[in-house]
Amino acid sequence: MSEPSPAVAAAIEGELRLLDPAVRACAGLLAELLHPEFQEIGSSGRLWNRETIIASLTAEDAPLPGPLTASRMRGAQLCPDLVHLTFDTESKGLRSHRSSLWRLAPEGWRLYFHQATPFSDDSLTRDPLSDGPFAGA
Repeated sequence: MSEPSPAVAAAIEGELRLLDPAVRACAGLLAELLHPEFQEIGSSGRLWNRETIIASLTAEDAPLPGPLTASRMRGAQLCPDLVHLTFDTESKGLRSHRSSLWRLAPEGWRLYFHQATPFSDDSLTRDPLSDGPFAGA
C-alpha cells in the first residue's frame, strides 16, 4: 500500500487528534481543528455545528469521554483543498462507521463535515465498501 498524499496524511493526523479524549475535552484544541462552518450528523441523528459540539464536549457536566479506537481508516484527496476520510470507531462496545470531509483553510486542514452511523457486530464480517453502489468503481 502506498503512502497517503500529504493532504490525506494531514487529515488523518487531525482526525486522530480529534479521537483523543484530552483534545475532545479542550475547547481551544477543538476550535483549532474544526472549520468555522463545521457541521456534523452524529450517530444519534442529531445535527451539530461548531459551537454546539464544542459546548457539549467541554461542558462541566459532560461525561468523561472514553477512548475511541479507529480502524480501517482510508482517505482520498477529492481536489486540492478537500479530503474525504472513512473509518470505523469503537468506544465502550459501541461501533460507528464514520465519514469526514477536511477542507484546507488559511490556518491549515480543518474538519468541515462529519457523519457517524452506528453498526452492529454483524457488520464486521464484511468490508462495507466492497458491496456498495461504488464497488469495483
